[in-house]
Amino acid sequence: MKITVIGAGAVGSTTADNIARANFAEEVILLDIKEGVAEGKAQDMMQTAALLGFDTKIKGVTNDYAQTANSTVAVITSGIPRKPGMTREELIGTNANIVKSVVENLVKYSPDVIIIVVSNPMDTMTYLALKASGLPKNRIIGMGGALDSSRFKYQIATKLNASPSDLNAIVIGGHGDTTMIPLISKATWNSIPVTQFLNIEEQEDIIKKTMVGGATLTALIGTSAWYAPGAATAAMVRSIALNENKLFTASVYLDGEYGESDINIGVPVIINKNGWDKIVPINLTEEEKISFKKSAEAVRAMNNVLRENKNI
Repeated sequence: MKITVIGAGAVGSTTADNIARANFAEEVILLDIKEGVAEGKAQDMMQTAALLGFDTKIKGVTNDYAQTANSTVAVITSGIPRKPGMTREELIGTNANIVKSVVENLVKYSPDVIIIVVSNPMDTMTYLALKASGLPKNRIIGMGGALDSSRFKYQIATKLNASPSDLNAIVIGGHGDTTMIPLISKATWNSIPVTQFLNIEEQEDIIKKTMVGGATLTALIGTSAWYAPGAATAAMVRSIALNENKLFTASVYLDGEYGESDINIGVPVIINKNGWDKIVPINLTEEEKISFKKSAEAVRAMNNVLRENKNI
């Protein structure tokens, strides 16, 4: 099985590294537009194989999409990262052109590929990837909700002094500081609602910190995070490659589900060899329904920029 990762920056290379270490792929192609970067990082990672005990072959290439031919899954991380003070909306103009070109090249050489989009603004770039590729909707997946949900679990675990692996918690809605919806009402600690252990102020603090999780790291590091995004993306790739039927929050195309249509936005889905296989319904509170509607409106506003710029 061949997996392609487009973009050898911090997120792309971390994704490739995580996939290789998990040892489920025969080959990982790491592609970048900058001469030598993907080749160098691929060699560096391959030099860990004997130490870490994996057999996955990692190959770096410079802008040669023929090398990606017959990929089962392709991950798109290409685009400029978010800088301190920059909104995801400001990324649209530059990243839309990049993502559209990448998608067209991927589909040319791998017509049956499943695409995972990481590039920001993620929901809008996922929508663009669907429109530009012509692929069935189940083969285009936006990563953001998986990352946001992991950050949500981190905040709950910190507050409860619990193991993150003992928690079930998801974030739905847009992948943005003001559009994501951490569902504290649905979060559990080994099947026990976390609301039994947290007062209202603590719950609100967890939600607030989750929503600004990306911006917090951008302010601290000076650029977008990469360890958690890389891990979240690799986990999705693994669920596809091994047909694991795992439930993730992912940005997928809605056609009436959750009361929305013609939009890619984060909802719970089952991910397996088909891409995203089905959307999982949740009984939302009235407040959560209102928040989801507002989130969808915000994502649509960004999608409209694509139309204004004639990207779709």
